[in-house]
Amino acid sequence: MIDILIMALSTLGAIFILIASIGVFRLPDFYTRLSVTIKAATLGIGCILGAAAIHFSEFSITTKAIAIVFFLFITSPVAAFLIARTAYHTGIKLWDKTVIDELKDKYKEEAGKNKDSEKN
Repeated sequence: MIDILIMALSTLGAIFILIASIGVFRLPDFYTRLSVTIKAATLGIGCILGAAAIHFSEFSITTKAIAIVFFLFITSPVAAFLIARTAYHTGIKLWDKTVIDELKDKYKEEAGKNKDSEKN
């Protein structure tokens, strides 16, 4: 029964990582690529590390795997947010079919200040 669980978690992890890699290739803009990479790859790595923790069932390996998954789940969304915010500030374009740009009015003044300081 444990072998089936290990195989299922490993397969699920590999599928999620495959989805993330296909998403990087197929999605239209930087922001959607970043989103799918963070979500699917983090979940895929979590499943694979969970399978490794179950397979090896030693305290030290299980503790390390759980710690890695915990820190990955904590830091990945924060890192993605900061990368996306920096990309928006530097002027990376949204997809042409983007319907709502919630940040357009919030950062317009700051972007103008950066451009003026670069000219001087």
